[in-house]
Amino acid sequence: MRRRMGAASLDMDAASDGSGQTRWRATVAARLPSQLWPQRAVLITAVDAHTGEPVVFDRDSGVELADAVAASCASGPPYAIGDNRYIDGGYRRNENADLAAGYGRVLVLSPLGGRTRTPLDWGMHLAAQADELRARGSRVETILPDSNSLNAFGSNLMDLSTRPPAAQAGYDQGRALAEQLATFWR
Repeated sequence: MRRRMGAASLDMDAASDGSGQTRWRATVAARLPSQLWPQRAVLITAVDAHTGEPVVFDRDSGVELADAVAASCASGPPYAIGDNRYIDGGYRRNENADLAAGYGRVLVLSPLGGRTRTPLDWGMHLAAQADELRARGSRVETILPDSNSLNAFGSNLMDLSTRPPAAQAGYDQGRALAEQLATFWR
């Protein structure tokens, strides 16, 4: 599936003049609180559009933070970094919780509610990722959108008009879960 998505993206890229990437990077960079990678571990996923292989960017990967985020969110044409082209890291896995292997406690925020684009028997869905982490000794807590958050999100994730109500619903859900999460971290 990732290779097919990458190939479709590369077809769009061939018809593009590249100006979209410049605008996309500027948009992403403007929304980041800093242009520098944080000192703590931050892993950002993308998928190589040519091979379909997952890629993980971090502060040591030689890629600027804005480029890593832009590549991770690339839809339509791929995002170019050097000679490579990348598509949305969600094509790797929606949550990418498996990247937290080795941590004692893992909190997974799943805005898509654990849904997956891949067959369940591939073992890439949230429940399989959480089970894998638990088998390696991690305590895992997952947060899925509650009904208010799901209603605010709507069915079209690209509908920008849902951002304010979805953000408010997520904030309200977070406040409601704060005590439970405080216990998880103790």
